[in-house]
Amino acid sequence: MSKRGVVLYLHVHQPLRVRKYSIFDTATNHDYFSDPDFASERNNQAVLQKVADKSYRPMNALLLKMLQQHPEFKVSLSITGTFIEQCEQWAPDVLDSFKELVRTGRVEIVSETYYHSLAFFYSRDEFERQVDTHRQKIRELFGVETSVFRNTELAYNNELAQWAEGYGFKGILAEGWDPILGWRSPNFVYRPEGTQNIGLLLKNYRLSDDVAFRFSNKAWEAWPLHADTYHAWMDASLQNGPIANLFMDYETFGEHQWEDTGIFGFFEAFIGQWLSDPNNTFYTVSEAIDAFDAQGEVSMPHTVTWADTERDLTAWLGNSMQQEALRHLYDLEHDVMLTNDIDLIGDWRRLQTSDHVYYMCTKWFNDGDVHAYFSPYESPYDAFLYFMNAVRDVRWRVMTHGGFYG
Repeated sequence: MSKRGVVLYLHVHQPLRVRKYSIFDTATNHDYFSDPDFASERNNQAVLQKVADKSYRPMNALLLKMLQQHPEFKVSLSITGTFIEQCEQWAPDVLDSFKELVRTGRVEIVSETYYHSLAFFYSRDEFERQVDTHRQKIRELFGVETSVFRNTELAYNNELAQWAEGYGFKGILAEGWDPILGWRSPNFVYRPEGTQNIGLLLKNYRLSDDVAFRFSNKAWEAWPLHADTYHAWMDASLQNGPIANLFMDYETFGEHQWEDTGIFGFFEAFIGQWLSDPNNTFYTVSEAIDAFDAQGEVSMPHTVTWADTERDLTAWLGNSMQQEALRHLYDLEHDVMLTNDIDLIGDWRRLQTSDHVYYMCTKWFNDGDVHAYFSPYESPYDAFLYFMNAVRDVRWRVMTHGGFYG
């Protein structure tokens, strides 16, 4: 009989933010991402180095310590291509520390789109190219194969699951959203509707968000959260299923929740407490899918994500600016690809990163506060303006290759 366990999955990503790219730059300066002001929130090198110091370096050191101390501890990571490229350029030691984690044999890499894009909803060809590119990069960098898929922002529906099964993945990740699950628990492996062999793991968003979002909130009734309290919550949750899927951004540790909140000490203490019981363990995502039979079928005909209160695509497509930005960008696909210009194609793909339209969100209240926290721009309208100027320049570069190909 399999032990009850925690499935810890952390998502590692940094976008390449568009600089203040003006209309006067178009057709003259094709560098969309290099902000000359090192103090700017749009200076990608400065942001990466800051987050590396606060999060990636200390958290990777802690993960390695936990792997060395606890043979039952395991973790799954997804690492975007945009993050990898920045580390190769500005923080190679961070990549080395991820490689060291993977070499333990207890850290699984999850497949995704290379550019953290929403291409699945716009171009299946481009989507598959990015998935293939990402799998190849992971193969080259870490020497491992990926067998479980997560789409950007955990954006999931039945069609995606059917695609993933046809593409050879054994598992896929999604949000365990109450309106979908109803009375059912997210603490089981499920089968997506319309599939035969692929397993579906659903985020336990309550336990995940207690750490990812509420941990440092002094107005929260459970603040300050201690490891023994969280252990008790985990025990209670696992009365309703054998696995608790904790899915969150890697940057939760040290960047979203700063070191002085006690997040690292909490994490270390919880792992120690959880594994002190011989009936408890950790699973990687593929291990969980292998260990447990699917407990029924889950259908998500409409796209569900892990963002905002609506858990849909409105964080990225909720207003006309966002919709127009991506429409204009993907309308260029045919002509961009025909140029065979590696630099142009690369820039076009970097503009697909979902963060760009996330910064254009105009929501209010708590969701709006979260968007504003992550945005490096003065307003959503500035984010739209600089992005669209870059798209105009991409169009101009296509024209210099002989115009639109039709």
